[in-house]
Amino acid sequence: MTTTTLAVLVPLLPFLGSAAGLLLGRTAPGFVRPLAVLPALAAAVLAVLVAVRQGGGAAIDAATRLTPTGSVPIDLALHIDGFAALVAVLVGVVATCVQIYSTGYLRHDPRYPSYAALVSLFTSAMLLVVYSGDLMVLLVGWEIMGICSYFLVGHYWETPEARAASLKAFLVTKLGDVPFLIGLFALAADAGTFRITGVLGAVASGGLDHPTLVALLLLAGVAGKSAQFPLHTWLPDAMAGPTPVSALIHAATMVAAGIYFTARLLPVFAASAAALTVLAVMAALTMTGSALAALAQDDIKRVLAYSTIGQLGYMAGALAVGDRAAAVFHLLTHGAFKALLFLAAGTVIHAAGTNSLTAMSRMSGLTRRVPDAYWTMTIGLLALAAIPPFAGFFSKEAVLVAAEHTATSGGAGGAPAVAGWIVLVAGLLTALLTAAYAIRLWLLAFRGRGTEAPDHGRQPVAMTTVLWVLAVPSLALGLAAPRLGDWFGGPSLMPTLTTAVLGTGLAVVGAAVTYATWHALVTKAARAAGTARATAAAQARTAPSAPPVPHVPHPDADAGQVEAEALDLPHPAPDHDPDPGRTLLGPLYRPAVDGFRLDAAYRTLFVRPVLAAATLVRFLDREVVETYVSGAGSGAKGLGWLVRRAQTGNVQTYLGALLAGSVVLAIVAVALANAAAGA
Repeated sequence: MTTTTLAVLVPLLPFLGSAAGLLLGRTAPGFVRPLAVLPALAAAVLAVLVAVRQGGGAAIDAATRLTPTGSVPIDLALHIDGFAALVAVLVGVVATCVQIYSTGYLRHDPRYPSYAALVSLFTSAMLLVVYSGDLMVLLVGWEIMGICSYFLVGHYWETPEARAASLKAFLVTKLGDVPFLIGLFALAADAGTFRITGVLGAVASGGLDHPTLVALLLLAGVAGKSAQFPLHTWLPDAMAGPTPVSALIHAATMVAAGIYFTARLLPVFAASAAALTVLAVMAALTMTGSALAALAQDDIKRVLAYSTIGQLGYMAGALAVGDRAAAVFHLLTHGAFKALLFLAAGTVIHAAGTNSLTAMSRMSGLTRRVPDAYWTMTIGLLALAAIPPFAGFFSKEAVLVAAEHTATSGGAGGAPAVAGWIVLVAGLLTALLTAAYAIRLWLLAFRGRGTEAPDHGRQPVAMTTVLWVLAVPSLALGLAAPRLGDWFGGPSLMPTLTTAVLGTGLAVVGAAVTYATWHALVTKAARAAGTARATAAAQARTAPSAPPVPHVPHPDADAGQVEAEALDLPHPAPDHDPDPGRTLLGPLYRPAVDGFRLDAAYRTLFVRPVLAAATLVRFLDREVVETYVSGAGSGAKGLGWLVRRAQTGNVQTYLGALLAGSVVLAIVAVALANAAAGA
């Protein structure tokens, strides 16, 4: 079988599995799980075979004309180079792991058949984006992913949070897709083709007439899809969907599509220094802002969501300095450890019965309850924090090396030095913050000192097995860095001494400061609790007959904390919670919890004016247009009533009216004649 045939089957098999799952979900439920897992697994195996045959060498191209358009033709085309082949392997492996994990995680969900079919369709759409050699075909997969995300994020549609999150994700991404579509048409108009090879050839020959305009229009779509500032607000809210969906969206589909598209057409963006500078600023704001927000979140999935936004900022930063090899390398490693983190978080949430880190910090024994999730999540967090020798260290250092090279020596493809400095400074600061919120999550989730965590039984083997499968690339993928540069057609991906020392040193400092702050808070809380117990005991001995003092809960305490205090359970008081994020952020804590109130700003700047305009239009429609239409009908009805009243059937009445009318006409005629004579 030829490589082209294998490549066609890679996105086709999940699509066929999705269609079969939808058709047989109700009539033959026993086939649902095999139809979910086997096509994804087969696609992953075929993607590996395609990657082996491609081998990082010359790109594989194949095309057939779809239909004449009368202007710029549209082709069903494949374009598979080294990094496309590897990204397809990532998508196939993560999608297979998510499908296997979901068989255990959602085993009692009545809507599992439609869920599994949508995940397969999601996977097929992303693989279409990866392998496509034509921008219009790529756009088809791009839009199908948006539709699938709407349904999957809103899987629990009974809850208002899921409904609002799915609608928000759809609208925000579509907001970026409108200029994205215009940018594609403008690019095709300049290049004369939608074929990616033709577009890149036109860029190389200087055939783009409006490179800055095209690049900025395309960046709007990339910002929406890959959750870059300022269109990133949909991603944290998308955590209302099932945890496996979060793993799929954050690791291998949807948000990866924007980074992949930019890497694929990087020469288009590199043709404009202004566009690269805008991308660098956008990446810097994205990575630093999201890292600060992650340090303040209480929901474990929202911490991971903001971490995804930050890591996407690293990838966008690498592209801003003209190094797609570093960007795609980080995309691969991030896909492995972020899928691991989300799936491990799903196991922890199931074991703890909550997704609140504050609640987990009041539980002990989670490490014993879910040892597989504990150890694999530790690996994932170390990779996220870029601690050597985990995979995240090598890929993040590759980004910093590219930024340093651009800042000091000029970057690849004419990237401006200012873009390099922006990305380098923001990347180092984010490295410190990333380690801080990673160790905070680990401490609050697994180092609780309260009551024993509830025992919900052993986790399904399908879930725990997937965690260890994903732990392998999270730990070892960085070792492939010396060889991956050839696959991406770029420079070496090995870290340099300067960036390794700076990046790792800042990560260690961030983790150490966070741990020290947490330990001090726990010690302070324990002393306060001991003092309170001693005081209460002394008061009980000196005044045994005094009535008990009523308990007044802290105004910020949640219902579970109030109950714990009433039962005198050993946990810290609410104003001494062992959350180092509150202490480290200080006055930034409240704004960071709310994502720096960007949603509130959008409601003020966009949502309320649109709603006001809609209210005005409704008022004009009901009170003006409908009044006019109703008045026209009422006038005709009244005129008909008058005419009907005049039809009496009396001949004398008709003659009298005729005579009166004649007299009136005669008087009018005489008056007009006199007026004309006088003039």
